[in-house]
Amino acid sequence: MYNSIVLVKQVPDTSNISGQVMKEDGTVNRAKLPAIFNNEDKVALELALQVKETFGGKITALTMGPPRASDVLRECLFMGADEAYLITDRKFAGADTLATSYVLSEAIKKIGNFDFVFAGRQAIDGDTAQVGPQTAEKLQIPQITYAEKVLDIKNRKARVKKKIDGGYEILETTLPVLITVIKDAAEPRPFSAKRVMAYKGAKSLLELEKLAEGNSLLYVDQLVHEYRSRSLFIPTLTTDDLNVEVERCGVKGSPTKVHTVESVVLAGGEPVRIENSKAGMSNLIDELMKDHIFG
Repeated sequence: MYNSIVLVKQVPDTSNISGQVMKEDGTVNRAKLPAIFNNEDKVALELALQVKETFGGKITALTMGPPRASDVLRECLFMGADEAYLITDRKFAGADTLATSYVLSEAIKKIGNFDFVFAGRQAIDGDTAQVGPQTAEKLQIPQITYAEKVLDIKNRKARVKKKIDGGYEILETTLPVLITVIKDAAEPRPFSAKRVMAYKGAKSLLELEKLAEGNSLLYVDQLVHEYRSRSLFIPTLTTDDLNVEVERCGVKGSPTKVHTVESVVLAGGEPVRIENSKAGMSNLIDELMKDHIFG
């Protein structure tokens, strides 16, 4: 049996991004955009589920984000994850990849007992593909990026198919290992209707606290005990729960700075007809070079 931790992220739907949703510091105001499950992370969860179905084990979904990120954790439970953890704290806000990978690595150490860490290759709100590799480095474990499939696991070693330009590689690694997954690796399975009914009421500590605030007859400790007994409690990890240095978290621990944000509008001019002749092609090439499109 092999246990997996899957790193997932709730991301803003960047297909709707505009200058109106950008803050003055260059970061995205996520509250103004619809939130979705990062697709490559969902594919990573699918690969973890395939490993579980073939070799057995447990799957833990882990996300770092605001309280509403619990939504993607419930989706992970709907797909087949066994448990989920929410990492949230105001001190984690504004983190770049360096600070994010630091907090994730400490959370993974706290959860422990893992053979695989799966993650999407990158998130659509950053497109850096850095968090997975940086997390592996901080955990001091091997990493395989651009993975397509886990082929076999035997004697604490795994064989993984990795995509490269023009083909693929078959790599062998010792366990534990961190694997980042490409979006074409698999088709994420739909939610299980039975699991949706079972876990739709799962809640994090912050959600239970909010529930108690609106009803004087409810007490947080009692709610936590009740939800935990029904396997519907989503544990929350904050700076108080993790062995982290606050100076390395959030904006304080993020050396990446956005200096300016510009809205670029592409507009075409009047159409120009190019004659099908050597002279016409020559003029077209001259214009393209003049506009620095190529050359």
